[in-house]
Amino acid sequence: MIEYKMGVGLLIIGLLLGMVIIGGAYILGIKEGDEEKITVYECGFDPYGDTRQKYEIRFFLVGILFIIFDLEISFIFPWAIVVREIGMGGNIVIYIFLGILTIGLIVEWIKGGLDWE
Repeated sequence: MIEYKMGVGLLIIGLLLGMVIIGGAYILGIKEGDEEKITVYECGFDPYGDTRQKYEIRFFLVGILFIIFDLEISFIFPWAIVVREIGMGGNIVIYIFLGILTIGLIVEWIKGGLDWE
């Protein structure tokens, strides 16, 4: 019975604290943004103008870089848990995988995908 009361108390405290933080951010926050902040931003270029303009290749390179590291992390966490149980063969495979991803990062670096002007 005492555990139930503690759980309800913690829930009430959490809800109140959340409402105070959100309310404080609403009251103290800046309501007006500058011209650049409130404009629509998509794909790294101005959304108004000629519809036949070329896409900036750096946008796609950053997207590919995100996919590379997202894919890497999704495999690194499970591997870190079972690293001792999978044996030498499994470790070699993951090192080959990391090597391929490292080569992808180096290629993107050489192509200038990490240089943002």
